[in-house]
Amino acid sequence: MGTYQGDDTTGFQSPAQDYIEPVVDLAKLLDLRRPGLYPVRVVGHELRARGIHAGDILIANAAAEPVSGKVCVAFLKGEVMLATLTLRDESWWLKASSGEPVEVADDIEIWAIISALVRVGV
Repeated sequence: MGTYQGDDTTGFQSPAQDYIEPVVDLAKLLDLRRPGLYPVRVVGHELRARGIHAGDILIANAAAEPVSGKVCVAFLKGEVMLATLTLRDESWWLKASSGEPVEVADDIEIWAIISALVRVGV
């Protein structure tokens, strides 16, 4: 018994064939071949209020300039954190969903700005 090829059928063409979309190429859609873009899997619930859940995949753009209101990946005293970036009184601040905002200082590095979110297993 052979495998179904799709081109060796008899009878009428399926009316649903007009509605079949091509396979989505996420690497192309998200431009993942561009330098400075990295997929990062979320661990924890730091930004659940922003709709970012554990297991989500974020596209981190290490080449992007900081933008107030955007989510970023930062290093705080050697720990990785997701936070909303805010510009206030000419200073950058990081706000995770819990805890107080933290002013960006010498011991904090804003590594990347989040440009997309991919959720699997919905």
